Amino acid sequence: MKKKGLYTIGVVARMYDIHPQTLRLYEREGLLKPSRTEGNTRLYSEEDLERLEFILFLTRELGVNLAGVDIILNMKEQLEELQKQIDQLFEFIQTELSKVYEGEDLRKAIVSVPKRKVMKLDDIIPSKKAGR
Repeated sequence: MKKKGLYTIGVVARMYDIHPQTLRLYEREGLLKPSRTEGNTRLYSEEDLERLEFILFLTRELGVNLAGVDIILNMKEQLEELQKQIDQLFEFIQTELSKVYEGEDLRKAIVSVPKRKVMKLDDIIPSKKAGR
């Protein structure tokens, strides 16, 4: 298993060319939630950095304000959860259909079901890998 890195606020600020106060603002606004050490030092995980990259993409490239970023992040999380539920439902349906039609040649079925191509959110909104 690959060990995940943890980064302090100063390191993250330098990596993304932003002021540490901006990171603190993002945390106050609830956009980022870094973990804390016993000494209360912020530690940013790889997941936090990916979220920060998305925030910076929205603000720098698309000009979205922080209220808009909050709405978009919430919608993105809801979409990801819905995608998981759709994937689980699709797997369940496939499993149940395979039980019902076990041993039968489904190519002779009245309706053929083509393989599906599901577009993921990452296909629509590219992830920026800044400074890594």
